[in-house]
Amino acid sequence: MLDMNKHVFCLLALLVLSVPASGYADVSLEPKAEQQSSAVMQAFNNDRSAKSELVAIDIKTKHLIMFIMGIPLLLLIIATVALGVAMVVYGKRVFVPHMICAGLSLTLALGHAVVGLVWFYPF
Repeated sequence: MLDMNKHVFCLLALLVLSVPASGYADVSLEPKAEQQSSAVMQAFNNDRSAKSELVAIDIKTKHLIMFIMGIPLLLLIIATVALGVAMVVYGKRVFVPHMICAGLSLTLALGHAVVGLVWFYPF
C-alpha cells in the first residue's frame, strides 16, 4: 500500500511540474511582436512627463493635509495609551474601547504612511 502511494505521488508531481512547462514551451517572439512590445514600452515612458491632478497639489496643501491627519492620529494614540494604563494599573474594564482606539490608530497610521510615501518619496 505504501508503494502505491509513492507511485501516485510521483505521477501527480510529474503532472503538476509538466503542465506549466508545456504552456511556455511553444512561445516565440516574432519581430512583429517585438516591435509592438517596444511601442507599448515607449508609450509608457512618454506619459511620465505629464503629471496628474493628484500630483499637481502644491506642497503647502500636502503638508496641511498630513498635519490634519496627524492630529487625530496623535489623539487616538494618547487615548489608546490612557485606556491601556487604566486597564493595567487601575483595573478598569475598558478593553473594548481600548481595542477600538487601537484599531482606529492603526488605520489612520497606515493611511498617513501611505500618503506620506506617495506624496513625499522621490520616485
